[in-house]
Amino acid sequence: MFTVTFSAFAQYDDEYEIVVTDANGQRQEIDIPEAMTFEVDSMLNLYYSKTFLADDENCITSSSDPEFSEQEYIDRLNRLPYVIPMPYNEIVRKFIDRYTKSGRRSVGYMIAAMNLYTPIFEQALETFGVPLEMKYLPVVESGLNPSAVSHAGAAGLWQFMIQPGKRYGLRINSLVDDRRDPIKSSYAAAELLSDLYQVFGDWHLALAAYNCGPENVNRAIHRAGGSKDYWTIYQYLPRETRGYVPAFIAANYVMNYYCEHNICPMRSTLPEKADTVMVDRDVSFKTISEFCDISIEQLRALNPQYRRDIVNGSSEPSAISMPTAAVLLFIDNQQKIYAQSSNVTFSDNADSYSYTEPRQYQSQTASNGYTRKSYTEPQQGYTTTRKSYSGSTGNSYGKGRNSYRNSRGKITKNRYSSAKEQGKASKKHRKNGKRGSKNSTRRRQTTQSVTIRQGETLSGLARKHGTTVKKLQQINGIKGSNIRAGKKIRVK
Repeated sequence: MFTVTFSAFAQYDDEYEIVVTDANGQRQEIDIPEAMTFEVDSMLNLYYSKTFLADDENCITSSSDPEFSEQEYIDRLNRLPYVIPMPYNEIVRKFIDRYTKSGRRSVGYMIAAMNLYTPIFEQALETFGVPLEMKYLPVVESGLNPSAVSHAGAAGLWQFMIQPGKRYGLRINSLVDDRRDPIKSSYAAAELLSDLYQVFGDWHLALAAYNCGPENVNRAIHRAGGSKDYWTIYQYLPRETRGYVPAFIAANYVMNYYCEHNICPMRSTLPEKADTVMVDRDVSFKTISEFCDISIEQLRALNPQYRRDIVNGSSEPSAISMPTAAVLLFIDNQQKIYAQSSNVTFSDNADSYSYTEPRQYQSQTASNGYTRKSYTEPQQGYTTTRKSYSGSTGNSYGKGRNSYRNSRGKITKNRYSSAKEQGKASKKHRKNGKRGSKNSTRRRQTTQSVTIRQGETLSGLARKHGTTVKKLQQINGIKGSNIRAGKKIRVK
């Protein structure tokens, strides 16, 4: 459908766009995702990069990128064990070239960084039934820079805007920004992608909607005569979205075939095992550092959501992530830490670590600039607990994800069960009862029914009530996944 002309090559080195000419000879300018313009040096200065990544002395990235035939690219993409189609065309090729030519150093960083984030991404995606190849979406969104802030105000690995992030349950205020929390933002993004797929029934369209919103995708479908093929509606999508799916395909290609392009990844080592402590009062990083033998820099890296070096546990129980040794010291010195932190006010930390707010917010032109649903952190019935969320092996990492996921206290409804309707988010707190108690056993055995509200889904109800979709289908005699608002359904 598209052919590259000499004018396209002349524009190739443009920092913000690529240019192609379609079959009708029309020039098309395609915006490059903002993350592809980030300076790699800024990412290499991150705490995780400096601590866990290093150049591999035994493998040096060559400055030359081999040339391959079109058929070789097609065959490689077809060999990927993926559910999401990975077609090849000249637009995809242009994005592959961006990665393998001018972006070679960035690719080396991102391949190594994926070793840190893959367990988090895969567990979140698996939880919501999203194809695991979506783990490379943050490559396009943020270049795997957890501190990334776009010109429009989107932040974090998955680039949430402020208001959509709040609607999806991510806390964003003067003290906390959950968009920067790799775990919480990953679950929120995975849930959103799952919802968008339920609306459009196509992963390419779900990706496009993730970038520009379902309204713009529906508008493009209408203008294309009702077609739900991404490449058919392509010309009707916003300019910044046209390059989004091609960039995603290119990211999947380069993260799997970097060796063929003489790109060497940086060496990476997994961080030491870390645990999570829950606190229900305000605690300062400075006090934790003094009592727990951990630097403030490391606390910031492990807890990027806290903007002013204060864990605001008095508003709602909040998590602090630290290496296991530091967690043990925290438990031993808990009362001293609380006593010393009680004298700290928020103004005392006004000059402490925080990121610069962007100057403008553009919900339409920014990625993810639309309504998302609530996703919040654990609400425990006790003050301090330990839950592993990181480890030296994939298995321990995975257990950590489940441990975190299962501890969530607020679950909400599917806001995208209909392309025209958006359900209202609901919240419900759960407290952990004692295992084996008669009261908790009696509660678990009690039959409970709820009335389905507009926008709710079986998966949302299952998560909300601590059960599974399969069990809800069995006890209610439901076939498939469609449910109607106003009908009562047994959840226990």
